[in-house]
Amino acid sequence: MTDTPNTPETEAAATPAATGDTPPATGDTPPDRLSINQRSPFFQQDLLERGIGIRFKDKVRHDVEEYCISEGWIRVALGKKVDRNGNALTLKLVGPVEAWFERPAAGADTDEG
Repeated sequence: MTDTPNTPETEAAATPAATGDTPPATGDTPPDRLSINQRSPFFQQDLLERGIGIRFKDKVRHDVEEYCISEGWIRVALGKKVDRNGNALTLKLVGPVEAWFERPAAGADTDEG
């Protein structure tokens, strides 16, 4: 194992600009996992009110019930089918997931000039 000093060149290689990723326009990122089901431990009403955009396999999806970025999956409703308790049946799809806020946080300064 070799020790390499942290130089500006090595630190710049780890930044999003160097890897080709673009940071979210709002400056903050959504949580790793979020659900629209109120009984889920991953439900957060204040974040859902801001609007979450989801890109799954390079396509923007508007039917996502729950997502997890780190594990790379989303859950979508299976048509209008429900279980015996009236809960929507969901299908888990696996692939690359990107998430962003559609609106800035309440009270955030929108003027950048």
